Amino acid sequence: MAHTETQTIVSAPSSRVPGPMNIIANLFAGLQGWRRAVVSRRRLAELSPDQLRDIGHPEANRPVLEIKPGLITNLMSMR
Repeated sequence: MAHTETQTIVSAPSSRVPGPMNIIANLFAGLQGWRRAVVSRRRLAELSPDQLRDIGHPEANRPVLEIKPGLITNLMSMR
């Protein structure tokens, strides 16, 4: 017969506040998260591309115009 162990599952104490205070607490937590996101986006926008690379942040998705060799010749031949 295989040896088995049983473990009692104890749930963590919930930090929920009963009633309408739960709605207010969730709203307040959501507003704090939104505020933190806005502040972090604003601070990242102030950094130069070199500073962004230094902290390991990926470069912003900006449109990049890529001109390949011979493009003008191809465009002129289509004309």
